[in-house]
Amino acid sequence: MVSPVSKHVTEDLQKAARTLEAQALKVEQELLPKDRARILNEMARYHVPQRSGDIIMIQSDHTGAIDVLSADLESADLLGDHRKVCPPLMAPPCIWTLAKVKEFKSKLGKEKNNRLVVKRGEVVTIRVPTHPQGKRVCWEFATDDYDIGFGVYFDWTPVTSTDITVQVSDSSEDEDEEDDEEEEIEEPVPVGDVERGSRSSLRGRYGEVMPVYRRDSHRDVQAGSHDYPGEGIYLLKFDNSYSLLRNKTLYFHVYYTS
Repeated sequence: MVSPVSKHVTEDLQKAARTLEAQALKVEQELLPKDRARILNEMARYHVPQRSGDIIMIQSDHTGAIDVLSADLESADLLGDHRKVCPPLMAPPCIWTLAKVKEFKSKLGKEKNNRLVVKRGEVVTIRVPTHPQGKRVCWEFATDDYDIGFGVYFDWTPVTSTDITVQVSDSSEDEDEEDDEEEEIEEPVPVGDVERGSRSSLRGRYGEVMPVYRRDSHRDVQAGSHDYPGEGIYLLKFDNSYSLLRNKTLYFHVYYTS
């Protein structure tokens, strides 16, 4: 049985709690319009973003206040890291095929620097810098007997040399690890499937011109071109990482046009 004294104490506590709740609600209702007006006035000072990432809104977990970072802070580390992870979208390339495979391979087979072997499990990257006298990069390639994965990426980096170089790695994962030693990127995207179009971590740090797909380069000459998006280095990826048994003989021709 509850004593009369305890009952009165309980009723007093409940009454006090309801009074405090009503006062808090009244204060919140009085302050909310002012806060809304202040936030809207603060946001109105900034222009509409031209692309995602131009304006970042950060809300405090403690005060509920909202801070607005404008595009004027592009030099800040926060937006700098965001640009590294999300490079600009690239215009699509022009691609086509040529039927004279034998003639193409016969011509390039005589050139030492236009023929190489992509071993099983390997990825060969041909690095093609943009040329000051060019406006477009072009490529042609074919293989003996079997297909090969091929894709194109763009590295937004200053060009210090116009020399075309070749890089060989055991797989696209190993190649990404080598790049990580030079520049650390948070949360790399997992490596994809060459059958469905590779979505490796290259997509996060470089502009993707075309993903890596298996191409029937043993049947037709695979050709394409892409207009320069700016200064940088094209990465032509020849991916044989999916092959456990077969090496692929590659014939390629890379050039620029104005």
